[in-house]
Amino acid sequence: MLTTDNDVADLLPDLVALRRDLHAHPELAFAEHRTAGIVADALRALGLEVHEGIGGTGVVGVLRNGEGGSVGLRADMDALPMAEQSGLPHASLFTGVHHGCGHDGHTAMLLGAARHLARTRRFNGTVNFIFQPAEEGRGGARAMVQEGLFDRFPCDAVFALHNWPDLPLGQAQTRAGPIMAAADRFDIAVRGRGGHAAQPHRTPDAVLAASQLVCQLNTLVARRIDPTESAVLSVTRIQGGSSHNVMPAEVQITGTVRSFDAVSQDLIEAALKDCAAGVGLAGGCDVEVEYLRYYPATINSAAEAMLALDAAATVGLEASEAPRPAFTSEDFAFMLQRRPGAYLWLGQGPRAADDGGYRPLHHPCYDFNDRLLPLGLSWFVAVAEMALQPGRLRP
Repeated sequence: MLTTDNDVADLLPDLVALRRDLHAHPELAFAEHRTAGIVADALRALGLEVHEGIGGTGVVGVLRNGEGGSVGLRADMDALPMAEQSGLPHASLFTGVHHGCGHDGHTAMLLGAARHLARTRRFNGTVNFIFQPAEEGRGGARAMVQEGLFDRFPCDAVFALHNWPDLPLGQAQTRAGPIMAAADRFDIAVRGRGGHAAQPHRTPDAVLAASQLVCQLNTLVARRIDPTESAVLSVTRIQGGSSHNVMPAEVQITGTVRSFDAVSQDLIEAALKDCAAGVGLAGGCDVEVEYLRYYPATINSAAEAMLALDAAATVGLEASEAPRPAFTSEDFAFMLQRRPGAYLWLGQGPRAADDGGYRPLHHPCYDFNDRLLPLGLSWFVAVAEMALQPGRLRP
């Protein structure tokens, strides 16, 4: 075992305090100034080379030990724009901002791994500790990559993890190939002219057209995508009108599409636009579609997925191949488009909601499970030590 409970036990009180402090002071995408400052100061105190302001508020710490290869370890730092309702002593101090996805825990774990690796140095090469802003829908990973992340900090491979409430504590899963879905957003405006509800024959009915369009959109995956493939289309908002006796001039429809390959993305986007045009023509409405592909699918390379599972098993986790990918999305995908790597789910159960321990991600009462801190820390350390063994990573 590359790390032991004794190796990391002395780090835990400080890490728990740090994690809860970050939880109480959440910051939104590209505004993680306090968090980034804490990270940078902690890395400097370890003697690492520290670089700030990458992709906005991103931080990279560089630890060198020998002339071997290089590996990137990534944690996300941002919180969600939602109100916390946990009632915990360390609950958010800021109205409408909540660490409801556990990025406070990811940051604390990676800082703990940096401290451990700086102390033990049981590797040959370079470890780049990547603290990323703006994972929650704003593409912080893309911003870091576009600003030359991997040119400035070469990585033979890059790894990340996410706490996973649906897996029990002590379990870990990943898989080669897709692990998280691509995320697309569509916004559709259906426009008539508006008029009196008692005289519907005098104006195109935008509400009726929008309703018909919603029904058609919900058939696209079933009728346009190969049944052996996986995709989801969900309409999440329909809005229009202000009075019971007014035919609205405009109705807005919003939704999301999740898929795992570009072919499915292309088919769904084209079919959605065709449906919108057809409904508009039939109903005499103008229909405008905006379609945004904001996150690609998160696709693990095979060798690095195996290394991630080997590292998990090495530190005593129950490691197994994920039976299927998740339809949630993750902007670590942008890093995996540029470098081989893998993304791991780290169980933070228990599963049972009635014991007070389980809350799904993005829930107003969610809190990161501090018992996960030594497990994630140890996994990051094992990944670095194993990846930097001679011949383990590709040239």
